[in-house]
Amino acid sequence: MISVQITLDVDPMTEDELHSKLEKLRAEIEKVASNDIEARERMNALLGEVEKTLDAAPGAEVDDNLVENIREAISQFEADHPRATAILNDIMVTLSNMGI
Repeated sequence: MISVQITLDVDPMTEDELHSKLEKLRAEIEKVASNDIEARERMNALLGEVEKTLDAAPGAEVDDNLVENIREAISQFEADHPRATAILNDIMVTLSNMGI
């Protein structure tokens, strides 16, 4: 695994916006049909990755595959879970704006 070092000096409003989007994703995950366990697990894993990144201390190593993992999930879920896909896309854009 390749890691990069970043400093998370983030505008509090941007971080609040990201947390709001994470809550929307969490709610959407709850709505995903119980028969699509794989999708729920993948979305929960991504949610955990993003939260881990936000909780990292300034200068902590962050997995540089996070945005790529979100992109892959968007491709995988766009047909069956369009609302979750839209939220994931918003999260990816916000992370990009934060320099992640």
